[in-house]
Amino acid sequence: MKYIKNAVVIIMLSASSNGLFSQIKPLDAELTNYQYPYTVHFLSFKSQNNDLKMAYMDIKPKAANGKTIVLLHGKNFNGAYWEKTARDLSDKGFRVVIPDQIGFGKSSKPQHYQFSFSQLAENTKAVLDELKIEKAIVLGHSMGGMVATRFTLQYPEKVQKLILENPIGLEDYKTFASYQTIDDAYRSELKNTAESYKNYQLKFYYDNKWKAEYQPWLDLIAGWTLHPDYPKVAWDAALTSDMIYNQPVCYEFKNIKAPTLLIIGTRDRTAIGKDRTPKELQDKMGQYQELGKKTQQQIPGSKLVEIENVGHLPHIEVYDKFWNALYGFIK
Repeated sequence: MKYIKNAVVIIMLSASSNGLFSQIKPLDAELTNYQYPYTVHFLSFKSQNNDLKMAYMDIKPKAANGKTIVLLHGKNFNGAYWEKTARDLSDKGFRVVIPDQIGFGKSSKPQHYQFSFSQLAENTKAVLDELKIEKAIVLGHSMGGMVATRFTLQYPEKVQKLILENPIGLEDYKTFASYQTIDDAYRSELKNTAESYKNYQLKFYYDNKWKAEYQPWLDLIAGWTLHPDYPKVAWDAALTSDMIYNQPVCYEFKNIKAPTLLIIGTRDRTAIGKDRTPKELQDKMGQYQELGKKTQQQIPGSKLVEIENVGHLPHIEVYDKFWNALYGFIK
């Protein structure tokens, strides 16, 4: 324990000394000292013998158009990064519901939980049931795209339209990368720092070009690494990495019936387990300029909007292009 505390101090001092990460503040497991852009509500429920709280934002428009859209976050994110998207959707009359999945954001971080996309879909449905929402448009980014896909397959009657923004899971990572035990994944997660997170995002998300508007979404996950709660967060991160690796959705795209839009930044190269993949196969993973087209062919009647020279987060990197694609599909 003394070693862990000393390591945290060293990381904080190092970050402060080079000036790159001195603005990052320690954040507890459920982000209680971080304010989301909209009022946060909690659904309390029992799941797998755990008493859990699932955080969500429910933004109601001034002039409702009768439609609801659910925004599902990615693995390295939480609902807060949908702030601008939610505001613009609300201005257009949409009710916007933004959950933090269990294990993420302000939601509970259970240490004994069988994470599955089916379970996350069920938890998401529980929020909609609590709000008495019978049908919704569902938008998922990154890992949220896998959740959105499973939700659409599991509860097709509840989905008006499906939008997938640079989803992971467009390929089966098991066919490239070797298995990593949860214990090994946990040890790897514990090594994360503000600097390692930033380097990852620069490489895979932003083409090695950093902008100030990216900083808040780095601060959120980096702040966890500076808090004594981080092992709790890291453990759930390891469990959800295992979920992504072992529960592909790509073989079931053909079964999606809802009208579907794929928004794909073609520069994206995100792929789970690339560091565990033989070098000769690494360059074949995460080729979104090819995966987007392939997935469109698999989902009956789907539409594809490719955004050239854009990475993993179109709604952060090139918001206007993302918005035009999204609103053109749902208006």
